[in-house]
Amino acid sequence: MPIFIFFVNLQDMREDSLKRLAILGATGSIGMQTLDIVRRYPELYRAEVLSAGSRVDELAALAREFRPSLVVIARRELEGRLRAALEPLGIAVSSGPEALCAAAESPDVDMVVTATVGYSGLEPTVRAIRAGKEIALANKETLVVAGEYIRRLMAENPSARIFPVDSEHSAVAQCLAGEDPDKVRRLIITASGGPFRTWEPARIAQATAADALRHPNWNMGAKITVDSATMLNKAFELIEAHYLFDIPAERIEAVVHPQSIVHSMVEFEDGAIKAQLGVPDMRLPIAYALGRSSRLAGVSEPLSLEKMSNLTFEAPDERKFPCLGFARLSLERRGTTACTVNGANEVAVAAFLQGRIPFGRIYSTIARTLERATFIANPDFADYVASNAESRRLAAEELGIALNN
Repeated sequence: MPIFIFFVNLQDMREDSLKRLAILGATGSIGMQTLDIVRRYPELYRAEVLSAGSRVDELAALAREFRPSLVVIARRELEGRLRAALEPLGIAVSSGPEALCAAAESPDVDMVVTATVGYSGLEPTVRAIRAGKEIALANKETLVVAGEYIRRLMAENPSARIFPVDSEHSAVAQCLAGEDPDKVRRLIITASGGPFRTWEPARIAQATAADALRHPNWNMGAKITVDSATMLNKAFELIEAHYLFDIPAERIEAVVHPQSIVHSMVEFEDGAIKAQLGVPDMRLPIAYALGRSSRLAGVSEPLSLEKMSNLTFEAPDERKFPCLGFARLSLERRGTTACTVNGANEVAVAAFLQGRIPFGRIYSTIARTLERATFIANPDFADYVASNAESRRLAAEELGIALNN
């Protein structure tokens, strides 16, 4: 059974009171673009809670503008600085992972926008599901790390709803609108190919952080941009699509589409393919999620089809992007496999961005960590926590670096 919940009428939404949002990761790319939509539709949305990892000044500036009831900074040692910046405004300030989780399940919040990066988004999303919240899910690692667990949790909490924010999964949802899921032949998840699509494997292996961060189409945070360059981001999206839409893994595939205009496609039994097209602007899928699968006008520039003279598609090259193979491995083995992949990747990408390892070490670090890590076939939440910790420790050992907690 799919865990993505379809279609709420926009008129019904407008008759509701303001939708109170907890935006987890407010100072990041997705969080900032979410706030663009809040600015445009103040009659529909209120930023009730804003959180950030360590960007105190940016978070304080957003709090002054949006006047949330609560702000949360993940790093506890920064709470005093944030509190001092906001003291005259009477805005509550809290810090730490537990404060983030408490915000996600707060009765003062209607929808949680999970826009944090990496494993850190898992527990707040779990707590939001248990509290029966609507969730605009931009944190793909939640389903990558713990997809089976999240499916069980959603079944136990039927009032909870997940609306995908990734452009690819939003596109699939739009293509499935009004369709019989049993008639789906394949999901086709598009990938830009990132900055290294035309490079040879030997050159890719020696790429620098500056090279990897030159994404040709999208403006994203550093970590997800590197994941796009390795195509591990696409591997994660294939895993996420399986859990969101309940389509067997063998019927979900990636195709490289350098222009990033077609965001994904669905092929049906009769051979017809539906595609969702749009400019590469994350405000479109964010608005679709905030609108609960209904459309909000004017959130992005329209697509000019007459200017789209050349839309191309090609198969991904796993010689260049071996990380793509982790999707197949994770969905075959299941259990804690993807959790291990994610934890090792987060350590390796951080080291790469610090200039401590070449690009090619990201893949080899993940592969070696998988060989050494404990595998648990039927994990509970505590097992995911342990697996994440172990994979980070093993990856750090593999790279010969100290692990920053």
